[in-house]
Amino acid sequence: MGTRAPQQRSAKDLVYAFVKERVLDGSYAGGELLSEGEVSEALGVSRTPVREAFLLLEAEGLMRLYPKRGALVVPVSADEIRDVLETRLVIERHTAERVARGGPDLGAELAALLERQERLLDRGDHLGFAEADRRFHGTIVAAAGNAILTGLYDSLRERQRRMSATTAARAPDVARRFLEEHRGIADALARRDPKAAGARVEAHLRGARAELGAS
Repeated sequence: MGTRAPQQRSAKDLVYAFVKERVLDGSYAGGELLSEGEVSEALGVSRTPVREAFLLLEAEGLMRLYPKRGALVVPVSADEIRDVLETRLVIERHTAERVARGGPDLGAELAALLERQERLLDRGDHLGFAEADRRFHGTIVAAAGNAILTGLYDSLRERQRRMSATTAARAPDVARRFLEEHRGIADALARRDPKAAGARVEAHLRGARAELGAS
């Protein structure tokens, strides 16, 4: 029985992936107006798949279409920032306390992630730092062993990417502060101090919320 050749991605899928990635990493900033023409020219496709991709992104709440004008990249709202960070706080404070109380030893894994974050900041790679930031927090959440909480946390990934990338690029000094706060969280986990771990996670996320203008 022969093997089936991999299915080629459609032009619509290519446009969708291209534009969505740039919305999530902040290359297309909130409030920017994109035209079908500029995207079709950039990718060498007709306007039809661009229009179809824009419709998909509008359905996801990432864009708002204006006939004959283009597609507006929807800015991250203060309400969305507040809702995401409140959800993260509930999940991350609980999981950090649980890991500190009796979870696996994350010392080596978190140390490697912290070293990576520092290297990325030294290189000025703000997008890389945003992803490493997410991995640091996600590692602690997953280590608590609650599949439902881990799934809920993972469902916030795209929203977190937009917020983290914007903050790191706009204020590198804030990213440095976040790194030091990560070290404090890792230290509390290493000392098996649930109270300190929970408190440091809460202080870190409340600080992030203030930086994003949703305090």
